[in-house]
Amino acid sequence: MRFDVACTPDPRAAFTPRAPELWFEVGFGGGEHALALANANPGIGLIACEVFEQGLCSLLARLVPEGGEAETALPGNLRLWDDDARDLLRQMPDASVSRLFLMFPDPWPKSRHAKRRFVHPALLPELARVVKPGGIWRIASDDPTYQAWVGEVLAGQSLFAVPPPAITRPEGWPPTRYEAKALAAGRTPLYWEVTRRG
Repeated sequence: MRFDVACTPDPRAAFTPRAPELWFEVGFGGGEHALALANANPGIGLIACEVFEQGLCSLLARLVPEGGEAETALPGNLRLWDDDARDLLRQMPDASVSRLFLMFPDPWPKSRHAKRRFVHPALLPELARVVKPGGIWRIASDDPTYQAWVGEVLAGQSLFAVPPPAITRPEGWPPTRYEAKALAAGRTPLYWEVTRRG
């Protein structure tokens, strides 16, 4: 169920059956958000990216019960990528992604680490190339430093339309384990839904 890089010229062909629409999640953590998306939207193809083995194992454990490896059917609309999401996005065709998800990423709070943040001025043109006009990019964070950074970066560009972020999870956004921890700790997440301009 790993995404086949040979399919990058036509990424929707990586799914069974061929997906009419492609969604892309960056850093899926424990996998609960990615699985909720895939289950609720069986007609789309979702590439879910995660570089950490613990997250990959968590998602696979949700999909395949222990001892059930031989008979468990894996979802035809979900493919995994266990390397840097940015590397894969750079290989994607223009306007190939309908929805992009970045849920509670590592904030990289130190200023010298800011270049590692996925929301970054240098990456925005590449994201705008890949996300089709009218496509949606969802971002959520509970970290004040990252929230301020996202607000600043999005305010300084014209590729995406940026309404004010919501302070409660919008309807249709699956919850995440990390979000639950943030709320229990008294932190206030912000939820952006930005749209690729035509």
